[in-house]
Amino acid sequence: MAASKLQALWNHPAGPKTIHFWAPTFKWGISIANVADFSKPPEKLSYPQQIAVTCTGVVWSRYSTVITPKNWNLFSVNVAMAATGIYQLSRKIKHDYFPEPEAAVANE
Repeated sequence: MAASKLQALWNHPAGPKTIHFWAPTFKWGISIANVADFSKPPEKLSYPQQIAVTCTGVVWSRYSTVITPKNWNLFSVNVAMAATGIYQLSRKIKHDYFPEPEAAVANE
């Protein structure tokens, strides 16, 4: 049974023998880098970069569900991109527009 599932994956139109498998697989590097940036101070984050990551994730997540054959690898990497981009944007917005009360008092 495992051999037949591996054979089905190998021969899938979006399987490892095609660019439709490898492009999303390498795109995981962007999401992993964004996760690594979770420890970066919010003031070092870039709005244009995180907006691009978020929009790319949202648009391509939708696209990956309407193409034939459906490419679940592409879908999952783009959901991760959108999620990490939204999280990073929320950190940046919170830092820039909603300072913590003790930081605001210290600045006065």
